[in-house]
Amino acid sequence: MENKIKALQDKLAEAQLGGGKKRIETQHAKKKLTARERVNYLMDEGSFEEIDALVTHRTTDFGMQEELIYGDGVITGYGTVNGRLVFVFAQDFTVFGGALSETHAEKICKVMDMALKTGAPMIGLNDSGGARIQEGVRSLGGYADIFFRNVKSSGIIPQISAIMGPCAGGAVYSPAMTDFTMMVENTSYMFVTGPNVVKTVTNETVTSEELGGASTHSTKSGVAHTTSTNDVECLEDVKKLLRYLPQSNKEKAPKIPYVLNDENREQLMTVIPDNPNKPYDMHEVIQGIIDENSFFEIHKNYAENIIVGFARLGGRSIGIVANQPLYLAGVLDVNSSIKAARFTRFCDCFNIPLLVLVDVPGFLPGTDQEWNGIIVHGAKLLYALSEATVPRVTVITRKAYGGAYDVMNSKHIGADMNFAWPTAEIAVMGAKGASEIIFKKEIAEAQDPAAKLIEKELEYAEKFATPYRAAQRGFIDEVILPNETRKKLLKAFSMLEHKEVELPKRKHGNIPL
Repeated sequence: MENKIKALQDKLAEAQLGGGKKRIETQHAKKKLTARERVNYLMDEGSFEEIDALVTHRTTDFGMQEELIYGDGVITGYGTVNGRLVFVFAQDFTVFGGALSETHAEKICKVMDMALKTGAPMIGLNDSGGARIQEGVRSLGGYADIFFRNVKSSGIIPQISAIMGPCAGGAVYSPAMTDFTMMVENTSYMFVTGPNVVKTVTNETVTSEELGGASTHSTKSGVAHTTSTNDVECLEDVKKLLRYLPQSNKEKAPKIPYVLNDENREQLMTVIPDNPNKPYDMHEVIQGIIDENSFFEIHKNYAENIIVGFARLGGRSIGIVANQPLYLAGVLDVNSSIKAARFTRFCDCFNIPLLVLVDVPGFLPGTDQEWNGIIVHGAKLLYALSEATVPRVTVITRKAYGGAYDVMNSKHIGADMNFAWPTAEIAVMGAKGASEIIFKKEIAEAQDPAAKLIEKELEYAEKFATPYRAAQRGFIDEVILPNETRKKLLKAFSMLEHKEVELPKRKHGNIPL
């Protein structure tokens, strides 16, 4: 019996070493953590329980039977993060390049199934060269098994992917179907076809970093939701993100105890410039509303004309969608509509209330936007907000023009509470453009057309570019002073905490994808 126990201990020690001492030295030389170090850093100390540590591949072709390594290039198991249950897999690039085999995939599928059954988040630490070519279609089938589980789990448990090395070919589609994808600068990359194939097919010369690095995916494609400078920062971001999320769609996000104080925020009184065409930073409004230092921004460097992220308000986790006047005057375009729609749908899936801050002059005009489908992409945000059943509160800080007013969580598409600051301008279009159309004949016939236009602008602005007409119709629930915003929102979200919506029975809607 003692011999058997000793043999098992030796096997487990070998499995937990993974690629051995050489791997650890190599990875530290590159300033990367090993797969096991990543798991241990992510999990609460002593909480990780490994599953399938002794699994080996079943391939006998191409001499593979001579290279049996316990674990088969992926560590899987469960433990706690911030005291709450999570499941994890971490691919080990030093074992067959982290390539996915049939058994490698089976290990991942097993913990995905357990996460779904127990209602706990699933975290993937990706570092793999792709499918194990020695196994042919079996490795491809393994990817499909994982993809299928990503879809089954979608909207039921949070799924987070941290890309901590290469992720290429079919491997990219699992992270793409998870809720959040995090990347590490200069050490991780994602692409469907690599630089060599791109060179062969299109004759373009591009590096892996340029084609699919963290910077590319966080600024150009929007594939990466956050980026970090190293593995440790990335894992800290995973931990931070989990604090805002529930375990599953059956729960609400954990609430932090909060004692109400004087909730007036005088700094908000001076945020809006006197000149209505002068930009300001919507981050100042967000910081003046939320609990101190609680904002966790998502897609920070992508489609910067809109801001999305998580925060706390009176200890409650909320999602924020806000136009950003500093970029493109806060207009809605293709990328910002997609960004906000996806974030909205995530929050709705997981019972996270939504706060929408509005300063939008409309949709971005131009052939580029029209030819790239602003109609259907703008409709995604309209659809997502109309469909959302979580508590939804809107604050209009300044401009709310045209169809963009409707789209940005207006009362007409089901928002629960809509507030406006006295600086709000709710109208079909800006005063100048409206005056040029309405008073075209008067202006043309005037002795001084320029002076007449200014006169009519002021007349139109006084009559229509205010929040009071909308308030008279009940489209705005209350016109509030900026310094009262936090206090009003605390009360509104508290009132809406137990909101319930009965939806018609249907298989699913047909969002304009």
